[in-house]
Amino acid sequence: MKKVILVLAFTFLGFTAALAQRFAYVDSDYILKHMPDYVSAQKQLGALSDQWQKEVDGRFQELDRLYKSYQADQVLLSADMKKRREDEVVAKEKAAKDFQRQKFGPDGELETKSAAVMKPIQDRVAKAVQAVAEADNLDMIFDKNSEVIMLYASPRYDKSAEVITRLGLKPGVFAK
Repeated sequence: MKKVILVLAFTFLGFTAALAQRFAYVDSDYILKHMPDYVSAQKQLGALSDQWQKEVDGRFQELDRLYKSYQADQVLLSADMKKRREDEVVAKEKAAKDFQRQKFGPDGELETKSAAVMKPIQDRVAKAVQAVAEADNLDMIFDKNSEVIMLYASPRYDKSAEVITRLGLKPGVFAK
C-alpha cells in the first residue's frame, strides 16, 4: 500500500512539474526572411551556384559535342584512333563529373561557402532565441520548421516576432 501511495505521489509531482514547464516556438523561416544578412547571403549563394552550374553545363555540352563527333567519325577511324578518341571522351566525362562534384558535392565548395556564410547568421539567431527564452523564463523553444513535428501550436506561444525584435529588426515587414 505504501508503494502505491509513493508511486502516485511521484506521478502527481512529475505531472505538476510538467505543467509548470513553459514552452514556446519560433518560425525560423519567418525570422530569416526578416534578416537582410540572410537575404543577401541567399542571393550571393544563388548567384555563385548559377555561375558554377553554367560552367558544369558547358563542360557537359562540350562532352556531348565531342562524343557526337566521335560517333560520326567512328567508321573512318583506325582501331588506334578509335581508342584515343574514346579515351579522350572518357577523360572529358571524368573531368566534368569531378568538377561538378567539387562544386556541388556533399563536401563541395558550395556547401563549404554556404556553411561559412550562414554560421554567423545562425549564431545571431541562436543568441536572440536564448535571450528571449531567458527574458520570458521559458524552459524550451521549438522551431516550427525543424524535424520536431508540431501538430498544433497556439499563436500566443509564437516568439518569432520577439526574436526578430531582439535582432534589432522590425517584425511584420514580410508576411508569414
